Amino acid sequence: MERAGNLCEWCKAENGQPHPVTGSKVVLTCAHLDHDPRNCDDANLAALCQRCHLSYDAEHHRRTRERTKRAALKNIELF
Repeated sequence: MERAGNLCEWCKAENGQPHPVTGSKVVLTCAHLDHDPRNCDDANLAALCQRCHLSYDAEHHRRTRERTKRAALKNIELF
């Protein structure tokens, strides 16, 4: 967060201010670029606004949702 200077590292939206695109209050979050929360190396972290973070994670969330759904269906078939 300090490295980012209170700004989203991608779109430069300022923490605590209205987002220039959405108008919602910017809340900076810490994104793990490899999606592994155990990897806290500086090169793997980025301070992102919620819009950039959700956009970056969208494909990862889709794949995780599909795996979870397949596992649930597999468990249902066992009974």
